[in-house]
Amino acid sequence: MCVGLSAKVVSVKDGVAMIDASGAKREISAELLDDLEPGDFVMVHAGCAIAKITDDDKSESEKLSKEHLS
Repeated sequence: MCVGLSAKVVSVKDGVAMIDASGAKREISAELLDDLEPGDFVMVHAGCAIAKITDDDKSESEKLSKEHLS
């Protein structure tokens, strides 16, 4: 089983994205995704953005995270 983390893209430059994952910021590889822009939400696994996520995906992820932490 793989575990991914949803995060908001803050900036992208030269194949590297700065992300914000619930307040924790870090750099990840953005080379697997085309046209990634600040404000996009991505699924991150092993230091790489592996997929863009939609607003529906984001809402569901946030709901599940809140339920898990409660």
